[in-house]
Amino acid sequence: MNDTICAIATSQGVGAIAIIRVSGDEALEIVNKLFKGKDLTKVDSHTINYGKIIDPTDNKVIDEVLVSVMLAPKTFTRENVVEINTHGGIASTNKVLELLLTNGCRLAEPGEFTKRAFLNGRIDLLEAEGVMDLINAKTDTQRELATNTVTGKVSDLINNLRSDLVQIISNINVNIDYPEYDDVDIITNELLIPKITALKERINKILEESKNGQIIKEGIKTSIVGRPNVGKSSLLNALLEEDKAIVTDIAGTTRDIVEGQISINGIILNMIDTAGIRKTDDKVESIGVSKSLKTIEEADLVLLVLNNNEELTPDIKELLSKIKEKEYIVIINKCDLASKLDLTKLDVDKSRIINMSIKDNLGIDKLKEKIIELFNLNKLESADPTYLSNSRSISILRQCLTSINEIEQGLKDNRPIDMIELDIKNIWEQLGMINGTTYEEELLDEMFSRFCLGK
Repeated sequence: MNDTICAIATSQGVGAIAIIRVSGDEALEIVNKLFKGKDLTKVDSHTINYGKIIDPTDNKVIDEVLVSVMLAPKTFTRENVVEINTHGGIASTNKVLELLLTNGCRLAEPGEFTKRAFLNGRIDLLEAEGVMDLINAKTDTQRELATNTVTGKVSDLINNLRSDLVQIISNINVNIDYPEYDDVDIITNELLIPKITALKERINKILEESKNGQIIKEGIKTSIVGRPNVGKSSLLNALLEEDKAIVTDIAGTTRDIVEGQISINGIILNMIDTAGIRKTDDKVESIGVSKSLKTIEEADLVLLVLNNNEELTPDIKELLSKIKEKEYIVIINKCDLASKLDLTKLDVDKSRIINMSIKDNLGIDKLKEKIIELFNLNKLESADPTYLSNSRSISILRQCLTSINEIEQGLKDNRPIDMIELDIKNIWEQLGMINGTTYEEELLDEMFSRFCLGK
């Protein structure tokens, strides 16, 4: 972290401007060598300065620029930061970057600016992950979730848990080390049980609400399944409002999965149109059928499409049994045709049946309303989304919940209080891994490697 790093912070291509970011102790001095204008080492912090970037080997002008100077510690990385705003051409941007590299800078690794912000105490690990989520946000709800993470609201959930654990640990330590103090409450197993139970309830609540966070961040994985030629591809096209999947009257047209995305109330539906499920001797089609069955297992929502003009078949009954443990909606398509489908034989929640004529675009709004109802999307859209949303944090918190359950049982079994204290300290340290109070270097390297260059 003693060297000065640089990278292009904007997308490469033709545009109005491009930004090259420089951070480190020598940021001002290195950029000043290339800048024709004010002496950047003497300008005020957080100012923008007009001038030109020149090649010091021959004094040729490379570009007309605006240079932002931000002095430590009031910067994103808490180091001196200089941002060079050039015209957005590829050649001029790359030339400025090349000059920085030949005059003392090192090319930043992916996410290294954010990593330095974390290591220098500017942000915690949750806030760092929120930065990447903010960059990747596709909907307003995803943006709000990421913003609450970046601004520390989500970190407060973890910090408050750790603070309460510290209080419990401190009280136990006083009892163990200074038993002669009369004005200190004696911490017994009976007194600890309600405190631990209350912590467990709070962790459970955070984990339960984290499901909302994952839905907002990752979307709802939606599998469209059914027999061949029932209208699965037509449904995908109708929801996407484009002809993405091939639609014909020939059974087995879709042999591989076709994917698309739509947004409902700010939540992304990641939809997968699958091959029609039936017994077949066609090797290629049978592979598609196997993939279709696998998508049911992995889906958050299954849309089972049935043909109103066909009788119930054994393979449909088998499909109905597979979706029982999932969130599902049964779509009766071709409701404009004579009905041959006996609904009384459908062993499903009848409130989850939607009648549709996909080719006439009838029933699409009702389908969307049912999805909104099943996943409480109206509530998610109107709420202030302060949830844990990444798998790493949720996994650690689940481990903490397991440990809390063991502590609660240990207290009921009258385990020695000093042993209980060690278990509580372990949970405190585990929670520290969520916000980065405690961390492993390997974890940081892996996490920040997923960031883009220049961030």
